[in-house]
Amino acid sequence: MEFEHQHNTTTKTSKLPTETTCTILSCFFCTMMNEPDPSLRRVKISKCFKEMPLNDDQEHVLVLSGLWNIAMTQPDDPEFPSLGIFECMAKLIRKGINDQAWLLKDQNIYIPYYAAHIIGSYTMNKSQFAEKATKSGVIFPLMELLRGKISWVEQRVAVRALGHLANHDSTFEAIAVHEVEIIQLAMKIASTCLDEVYDKFIAVKDSKKLKYHCDLLTRGLGGLEIENRKAEEWASHLQCWSLYLLNCFACKERSLSLICKKEFLKNLCGMWGGLANRTTPAGVGLIRTVCQTESGKRSVADLKEIIEFLCNLSRSSDDWQYTAIDTLLLILKDPDTRYKVIDIVAPILVDLVELGSFGGSSNVGDTITQALLQDYHKIKYGNLKLKSKRAEKALGETWELKVERKKREKLMPKQEVRERKLLVGKLKKNGNLMFWSEDIEEAVMKYSEALSLCPLKMKKERLVLYSNRAQCNLLLRNTEAAISDATRALCLSNAASPHGKSLWRRSQAYDMKGLAKESLMDCLAFVSDRLKSEKSKGTKIPYYASRMINKQMNATSIFASAKLGREKNEV
Repeated sequence: MEFEHQHNTTTKTSKLPTETTCTILSCFFCTMMNEPDPSLRRVKISKCFKEMPLNDDQEHVLVLSGLWNIAMTQPDDPEFPSLGIFECMAKLIRKGINDQAWLLKDQNIYIPYYAAHIIGSYTMNKSQFAEKATKSGVIFPLMELLRGKISWVEQRVAVRALGHLANHDSTFEAIAVHEVEIIQLAMKIASTCLDEVYDKFIAVKDSKKLKYHCDLLTRGLGGLEIENRKAEEWASHLQCWSLYLLNCFACKERSLSLICKKEFLKNLCGMWGGLANRTTPAGVGLIRTVCQTESGKRSVADLKEIIEFLCNLSRSSDDWQYTAIDTLLLILKDPDTRYKVIDIVAPILVDLVELGSFGGSSNVGDTITQALLQDYHKIKYGNLKLKSKRAEKALGETWELKVERKKREKLMPKQEVRERKLLVGKLKKNGNLMFWSEDIEEAVMKYSEALSLCPLKMKKERLVLYSNRAQCNLLLRNTEAAISDATRALCLSNAASPHGKSLWRRSQAYDMKGLAKESLMDCLAFVSDRLKSEKSKGTKIPYYASRMINKQMNATSIFASAKLGREKNEV
């Protein structure tokens, strides 16, 4: 998208321009570039901001494009916020909403988008800028864009700006005036925006796509592939920024009765940002915030689908694995919700009790152990019974591994330790022989025996035994056991350089279970670790891994369900 700044040029010859003067007295760019007096410059810029909404000038789009760039690169610079930029942007958005003839004239269609984006950038970090913005009347026009008065493109930047305003304590109440409507709109947008972007942009023929949407997405550079890739990224932004806005209210325990509706909470499990937006906690972030409140915790604990989602996420290579673990611990430590989830959670978290420092926290495995065993004495020595024998077994295994076995090995004579090391080596060798002889079940038994004897301090040996047993379970199509063993192996490996074979084996197991996202994350981690390895310099991504990534990327595309729904409707 290119705009040309029109000037009159006077030249003495046709070849060499000697003087260039702008005929527009209040030209914003001339003021920015040519006014040497700082005080006079500020006066002129302030005048430009006051006059811009009143004038019908083709220069407006070029000016706003420049302001957009400045706001993006210098969001903490106080100059423009102090000179009336917020009031100017608010009036321009109002003008675009109220005067359709003006909006569709020249290139004015771009103006509301740029104006809302500028507001969002300047209110991102500084609370004093946010206060000035609310006093300048930006909330009403932003709300109009949030209501969808123009299109999803403007909705995206409006929800971003409102989220930044809601994040500041000093401006939260100004946003909360519209609390119920904002919550309802943000929930609806988060739940439906992917379908809307797919239907109104991705699935539309090139000739019928709105040109200004294409221009904004690609900045005028790039074809269909880039347009669609950016549309996917922007759709993810729209969803994640809607969740961020909801999170601002949930943090203050506001409107939890609306946010904690069962269907919406279930939908959060599928909101993950996609590969284009992996740096946002998305759905799981809002679930954790909700679980920091008593009512929210109860609502989440009652939904089996969410607990299973958190369990799968806790045993994955997803960037938000620790968020899932932390959320499960919040629920597990609360006596009011503990026994609603323990039958599902205990058999999963037992695989993570040897996890080391992770997610900025040290000894995560010990924290998990404490949460699992906080009232184990009532089961071991009292009359407390769990509904699930599998959960009771998991708690017993945790007690044996983290308490009893540690005590025994601490008192174990050195001679016995040496003997055990030799026996473990023989069992492992026998297990390998059984594996290559295709006696897989016997190999599992040998590896299991070796694990029961292997001293806990022999982490490398135990890692290999768990990983080998995971491979056996894969071949036996015992996917849950394969995931469990691979996870235990990864907990014993270095977090900065996880065990590659275990990642690949768990990726395959998740694929067999139909959990595409978890499989994809493990496969990407496997490839990343392989490419970082010094031994693998110059090597390519293995074909089998490339094929798995392609398969799971198609399955986890943020538009996958929208595409499927459209195909069903067409049939």
